[in-house]
Amino acid sequence: MKTRHLAFGARGIAATLALLLAAGHAHAQALDMTQGGPVDVTSTDGIEWRQVEQVVIARGNARAIREGVTLEGDRLIARYRPRANGAAPSAGAPSAVAEGPSGGNEIWRLEAEGNVRISTATDTAVGDRAVYDMDQGVMVMTGRNLKLTTPTDTLTARDSLEYWPGRRMSVARGAALIVTNDDRRIAADTLVGYFLPEGQTAPVAASQRPAGAAGGAGPRNVPGSGSRLERVEAFGNVEIRTPAEVVRGDRGVYSAVTGMARLLGGVRITRGENQLNGQEAIVNMRTGVARLVNTPGQRVQGLIVPNQQSRDALQMPGAQQGQQQRQNQQGQTR
Repeated sequence: MKTRHLAFGARGIAATLALLLAAGHAHAQALDMTQGGPVDVTSTDGIEWRQVEQVVIARGNARAIREGVTLEGDRLIARYRPRANGAAPSAGAPSAVAEGPSGGNEIWRLEAEGNVRISTATDTAVGDRAVYDMDQGVMVMTGRNLKLTTPTDTLTARDSLEYWPGRRMSVARGAALIVTNDDRRIAADTLVGYFLPEGQTAPVAASQRPAGAAGGAGPRNVPGSGSRLERVEAFGNVEIRTPAEVVRGDRGVYSAVTGMARLLGGVRITRGENQLNGQEAIVNMRTGVARLVNTPGQRVQGLIVPNQQSRDALQMPGAQQGQQQRQNQQGQTR
């Protein structure tokens, strides 16, 4: 059997190790690294292979590429194991990692540290640290300035960003904020975003959906368009801002397809000094109009504070003119 040796490059010299896995070719969806196919790991400061620990460590501008998805960081750790249906690797044989199906290995976890970035041609997520668990089908990013950018939306968080490719779902925790391209903003303690399938920009038509499945008109498919937001679920200190109003509540859901948002629990609609209170509100994010919904057994309360412009508007021109005439008449009689 042909033997391939691991290259330990010096600084400034690229060291490359192809980690070939047993899964067949599959089209990657957004930031999905769970689909199988070869993983190509490169670095500028060398690659270390720890056979006993079954770990490969790449340092210096480390990069792992799989099916159009690139994971980058200052340091990259790839953890592998023998495939369940493959032969166990021979002790001390470098080809156990490099030969892929022949060596019988699979990567089950990727870790990136320092200036982490995972990207496709359309989607990008950044942070200080990332762990991609292939078994669980989830990537978790932590650190400062966490951000996930898609062609239509930007999602940021303080504590962590999770991406679940199999569920087409992302979770932002801690001061989470989503901003759409047309500047619609939704903030909450936790935001859960659900994305349409790759290339689909509208829900599947009823005639094309499985029995009992929900959805709207469509579909519209645009290959290579990246992740498209379908809806957002918000939990804790939810805040929606429109050009004219701020709407707050305990929880809510927003449909990117219809542009409508629904907030529940301790709802407050604020416009300037005016405020309306209730238990449920509907917000049209496209028109910026929010309205309280009358809930059975619950009272809707409002505080209206007229501003200076409103008070001036109450003084109609006719009334002002009549007042001036009376003053003139009083002056003439004197």
